[in-house]
Amino acid sequence: TSMPTSAYTTADGYMNVAASGAAMWKRLCEAIGRADLLTQSDYADGEGRAKNRTALNGEIDRALLTRTSAEWVAILNRAGVPCGPIYTMDRVFADPQVEHVRAAAEVEHPRLGRLRLINQPVKLSRTPASLAAATPERGAHTDEVLREIGFDDAAIAHFRKDGIV
Repeated sequence: TSMPTSAYTTADGYMNVAASGAAMWKRLCEAIGRADLLTQSDYADGEGRAKNRTALNGEIDRALLTRTSAEWVAILNRAGVPCGPIYTMDRVFADPQVEHVRAAAEVEHPRLGRLRLINQPVKLSRTPASLAAATPERGAHTDEVLREIGFDDAAIAHFRKDGIV
């Protein structure tokens, strides 16, 4: 892949940055206050940045450690550099964009209670989908499926007794 395109450490966590191409590389360096990287021969072109990936990632990590992920996202968005926060699980569904596109839906799980899960990713206007239920427990529908394909209760009981299901 092009460089720099990676996950980087910030003052409060991690974020993704994808700055491929010369113009975006220049915007990234200027936005993070590291215009000096533009004059280093190791990073002069895409091939050099890829070859020297480890060192370059270290340089960018050191720069990004100076601010929070939210601060860098705002700065890099203004500079036109694709980026985004990497959330811990407790913060994933609180992101304003996640809320706006309804990327999560609440469902009731019989054992775990109320859960927020990833919603249907495709939103169709004529045939809208919705997340109706949590994933069933393993084996929750075994008897139903076996009956549907022709096994009677005695056969299913035999399968259970012999450890087949």
